[in-house]
Amino acid sequence: MTIRVLIVDDQMMVREGFSVLLNAMDGIEVVGEAVDGREAIDRVAALRPDVVLMDIRMPVMNGLEATREIVAADTDAKVLVLTTFDLDEYVYQALRAGASGFLLKDASARQLAEGVRVVASGEALLAPTVTKRLILEFSKLSAAPRLAGSAAVEALTERETEVLVLIAQGLSNAEIADRLVVAESTIKTHVSRILVKLGLRDRTQAAVFAYETRLVTPS
Repeated sequence: MTIRVLIVDDQMMVREGFSVLLNAMDGIEVVGEAVDGREAIDRVAALRPDVVLMDIRMPVMNGLEATREIVAADTDAKVLVLTTFDLDEYVYQALRAGASGFLLKDASARQLAEGVRVVASGEALLAPTVTKRLILEFSKLSAAPRLAGSAAVEALTERETEVLVLIAQGLSNAEIADRLVVAESTIKTHVSRILVKLGLRDRTQAAVFAYETRLVTPS
């Protein structure tokens, strides 16, 4: 199945460069471009892409606000944030808003394509080590743990809590299954139940939730 991508960036050279790189990859098609967050929202509604490559700092409407609206609209599109800085505070806010991950603009063609595929599949965190570092850094700046979130943890079973912790540590379903010595299909079921019980969109939000509720803390 071809992954449909929308590229959102106010710099024409960035849009064109990413379009060329992604269209050259098997199973990926760039279906449109947008120059700011407001246009991105309109184009997501019209084109129904699978993945949105979203810049953060843009005129008219930034990527953070656009991400919030795209996620709130309950579309199937996954937002992959693009940034020049790997510790940009706005990236952390975008993850909280519902972005599925982030990618540095200097990523290679292979990393770009792999990032799109991973986010489209929803299987694992994008670039787990980098994403976890960002979450750890900015979770220190977030508000106190939300009471509702803390209470929601109690609704999880012991095994679901264990799986959530491993998700936050950046493990894939296969790696979690290997760690817990169970079938990968069993882990997929646990992940689905965790997301439903916590009212979360995907694994990235689950990881953010785990850190913000102090279920997982920096070592």
